[in-house]
Amino acid sequence: MGSCTSKDPGSKEPTTKHHRKPTQVKRQEQTQALQNQQENIQQQQQSRPQRGNITSSKQQQQQQQQSSGSSTENEQSNSSTLYKNHIATNDKQTSPSNLQQQQHHCHYQNESSNGTVATVGTTSTFVSQNPVDAAAKSNPHHEVKVLLLGSGESGKSTIVKQMKILHQNGYTQEELYEYRPFVFKNVIDCIKNVINAIIDLEPDLIKPKSTITSLNELNNGTELQESTTTGTPPPATAESTIPTTPTATVPAAAATTTTTTTTTAAAAAAANATTTAKNKHVLDYDSLNEILDYEILLDGSNDATFDPSIAEKIEEVYNKPEVKDFMIHKQGDFYLIDSTDYFLSNVSRITQPEYIPSTTDILRTRKKTSGIFDFEFDMGRGLNIHMYDVGGQRSERKKWIHCFDNVTLIIFCVALSEYDQVLLEENNQNRLEESLALFDSVVNSRWFARTSIVLFLNKIDVFAEKLQYSPLESHFPDYTGGNNINKAAKYILWRFNQVNRSGLNIYPHVTQATDTSNIQLVMAAVQETILENSLKDTGLI
Repeated sequence: MGSCTSKDPGSKEPTTKHHRKPTQVKRQEQTQALQNQQENIQQQQQSRPQRGNITSSKQQQQQQQQSSGSSTENEQSNSSTLYKNHIATNDKQTSPSNLQQQQHHCHYQNESSNGTVATVGTTSTFVSQNPVDAAAKSNPHHEVKVLLLGSGESGKSTIVKQMKILHQNGYTQEELYEYRPFVFKNVIDCIKNVINAIIDLEPDLIKPKSTITSLNELNNGTELQESTTTGTPPPATAESTIPTTPTATVPAAAATTTTTTTTTAAAAAAANATTTAKNKHVLDYDSLNEILDYEILLDGSNDATFDPSIAEKIEEVYNKPEVKDFMIHKQGDFYLIDSTDYFLSNVSRITQPEYIPSTTDILRTRKKTSGIFDFEFDMGRGLNIHMYDVGGQRSERKKWIHCFDNVTLIIFCVALSEYDQVLLEENNQNRLEESLALFDSVVNSRWFARTSIVLFLNKIDVFAEKLQYSPLESHFPDYTGGNNINKAAKYILWRFNQVNRSGLNIYPHVTQATDTSNIQLVMAAVQETILENSLKDTGLI
């Protein structure tokens, strides 16, 4: 029994030893873990040069004490205490020295960061930075292909000229001088178009070369007929007198003369016609013929001069109130370029012997584009534009419609002012309708299925002026906004959006291509569009 309840005094020591041994092992393992952790931190810091000196002297002393204390049990106990204090400090962060050390450590990281670790300031700057600017910086040599499209005389070449002014330091004196014959040609073409239209549409403005009506002949019942070999038409009616001009045309309804009219009535009508003719015949027949016969040869010579006598006759014709009234109210019935008034009102300046074209003269000058021309412009912010200008006339389109399936952007120009004008190639085809048909073929073409479209609603200045005397609803009956320029422009934009069946992105801008400041603002917006689309293509936004 005694043996059952008694305790062997020698058995306690092994039991005590059995409990102490795991405690030492545990402390050694904790110390070793702390050393391993600190060694890993030290290795990481050494592998990053920008953080190589951020360990404080106190931490180095602690590391040395911990590494040297592993040889004795007392030092192991101190290392364990240090480990516990380290945990407590991380949890509670009550030690002022450690807190100050941590703050200094974080501040040093922020100051020494080279981009591997974003600092607070860097992060703030990145967030507020325009993504388009970021894209430009990330791709310092970004080149895009831009195609200029549109019908004839919609302003495409004027956009190219403005780009040269804005991004290539404009025109030199030599380049300005080279435009002399083209400016002269524009002046002559403008006045010839007006004269030919007067001959066709309102010939009674021209003084006849000879009187073709005679009261005596009418009293005798004789009907005057000019020889058909001269090309001169017969009298239109008993109420009007047609000038004797080789190129004059007469409406079909005026080809016959009533022969049953009494002699007295015929005489009275002829007298009335003579009085009316005297009031309307304001243009000299011979002067008009001299202007029509005058030519400016574009033979590559820049020394062309303008005949002063012809310039004088042009001014005389243009300054007639009847001619200006005709140009305003009849321009929808014949071909006339938008700069006609500009050139004809500056004839005296342009025809001076020492004349050098101004930048405005060049912007206004019409030069038919035949073929494909390409230009390169440095837009800044790492963006280079490779711009292609192509002919807009029908005969030119087959040259380019299939050639640009890889363009980044299309700038499609449409002249708002052409709503009441006809084509040069076909004088019964409305020019705005032609632009709509061309836009339809472009925006729904498989060649441009992944291309963004910038739509320039151009010539807003001419458009605003025209609306006051040429109603838009006269040519587009479904428009009901009157002469309100905003409603009219929105209607035309709506017409273009209606043909966008492929759902391409269309970015419209109202422009005045001859205004450099306006084009500068618009092209800045186009530049933003190009860079934003580049970001979308790369998946950054």
